[in-house]
Formats: sequence, structure tokens, C-alpha cells
Amino acid sequence: MNIQKYTWWILFAGWMFLLPASAWAGDTHQLFNELLTKYNQAGHVDYAGFKRQEALLDAYLDGLAKVDPDSLSRNERFAFYVNAYNAWTIKLILSEYPGVASIKDLGSLFKSPWKKNIVKLGGRITTLDHIEHDILRPEFKDPRVHFAINCASKGCPPLYREPFNGRQLNLQLNEVTRHFINNPGFNRLEGNVLHVSSIFKWFIEDFNDDIIGFFEQYASGSLRNKIIQRRSSLKIKYLDYDWSLNGK
Repeated sequence: MNIQKYTWWILFAGWMFLLPASAWAGDTHQLFNELLTKYNQAGHVDYAGFKRQEALLDAYLDGLAKVDPDSLSRNERFAFYVNAYNAWTIKLILSEYPGVASIKDLGSLFKSPWKKNIVKLGGRITTLDHIEHDILRPEFKDPRVHFAINCASKGCPPLYREPFNGRQLNLQLNEVTRHFINNPGFNRLEGNVLHVSSIFKWFIEDFNDDIIGFFEQYASGSLRNKIIQRRSSLKIKYLDYDWSLNGK
């Protein structure tokens, strides 16, 4: 990014901070959109690129911190917290990058990286765990959230190519869910055994204890047809999770 464009973004971000949340909501995630467009290719994250423009990421995070989430519509609020989770996860990786091979390296014996008090939102400092387990999961009760938030790992659903937004939220959630379900790198059917991501084991209650039913809903083509045909005899096996960094 050239100096002129960089300066413009900083001024733009500063101007947005002065707006009430209701007016800001439409353009809240513009900075994040530009960063994702440049440094996220099909879920392979260019952390070196993010590191070079960390000031822009910081400007975006500072902007999020000034928004009152309670002033947003339900869909805008959902999108807001997903984007905040993903952006703060990137920031967490950058705190030690390039000396990090896995997000788990950023934890300790007594505290996981998801329990670090690094997230600034709504006038408080909180954790990634708080966003996921105290807001997104219980408030919205939508299992598709598990394919929207990204844990900076290869086993995780890929970081989406753009920020989530209230207007297109349902379409975006469907897209990331279908992409994950139908990707044999994450889930695959072998005979009568459906090999699935450990996400379905960790959060089985979010899928109403019906993993096969969820796959019937979001699988496509031959995968869906085979699951329906073999439903009565299908067994579930959970795949090992790859916690290595999802970098380029």
C-alpha cells in the first residue's frame, strides 16, 4: 500500500470512530475487507502480509472497540462478533509471528490462547472464548457459526474471503458450511463410515446430536445421495485435528 492510500485509510478509520454505531455499521468492516482481499487466499493466510500492515488491522480493531454491539440488528451483531473473533485471532498470531507454528504455542500450561484477555469490545477487555462460548453459541444458537469463526489452524474451516455482514449473513453462513462439509480434506465418506472433523465431536450438542442429519442438509451431489442411501447403517468416526498454522 502506498503512503497516500495508507494515510487515507487512517483518516477514514478515525472519521468512522466519530460516528454512532448505527451509522457506522454499514462500513464497519471495510478495513478488514481490504486486508482479507490481499492476505487471505482460499483460507491460506499471509501472516507476513498482515504483519507488514498491522497498523491497519489495529485501526480496524480499535474501530470495533468503539461500537456498541447492542445497538446493532441481530444479523449485524452476529456478523460483528464473527469478524471480531477472526480479526483478533489474526492479531493474536501476529503477537509472536513469525515464531509461531500453531496457535496452541501461544498458550501456557495454565491458560489456553483462547482464554487470554486480549479482546477489546464494548468497553471491556475479554477473551476469544467469551465471544465464542458466551455470545455466539448461546445467543444465536446457529451451528453454522463453527464454520465461520477461524482458529488459525489447518484443521479449522478456512478463513472466509470477506467480512461477514448482516445483509448477506445467511448466504455467507450457508456458503462456508457447504464448503466445509463437502471438502474431503475435512470430511469424507468411506463405505459406511462417515469421517468427520472433530468439531462435530466437541460441539455435538450444537448439531442437535444429529451429525448425519446436518450432513444431509448441507452435503451436495453424490456425497448427499450416498449419505441418504446409507443413513441407517452409517457410523461416525472423528478425524484428528490439524493445529498447525494456516499460513501460506
